[in-house]
Amino acid sequence: MTEATARLVVCTTCRHSADEPVDADGVCGGQRLLQAVAAAAERAPELRVEEQACLWACRSHCTVYLAQGGKPGYLAGTFAPTAEAAEAIVDFARRYAANTDGAVPYRDWPEGMKGRFIARLPQDA
Repeated sequence: MTEATARLVVCTTCRHSADEPVDADGVCGGQRLLQAVAAAAERAPELRVEEQACLWACRSHCTVYLAQGGKPGYLAGTFAPTAEAAEAIVDFARRYAANTDGAVPYRDWPEGMKGRFIARLPQDA
């Protein structure tokens, strides 16, 4: 039996970009992405946004992890910490949550998710 809610975990300590640890206001990219994802997910009751200090994917700044019971998990990164990136992340997460096995056909991936995946992780036993 799968959980009704998918977990969308945002790394809160990620760099702002490959070259910049923080933005002009001194805020790291992970915090900015968390704010944007939380705002985008307000209309997505099937998602639970969580925060995690460091997902250990530092080469792929601004990372997220998506998981739901009985489905493989996905780690994705190199996002810009923007509302546009957050919308793509939440759109993909909603499609993932709606699919019984978590497989989202490539043709249905939001453009902002293409080329961002780091790993597909096996489902929990």
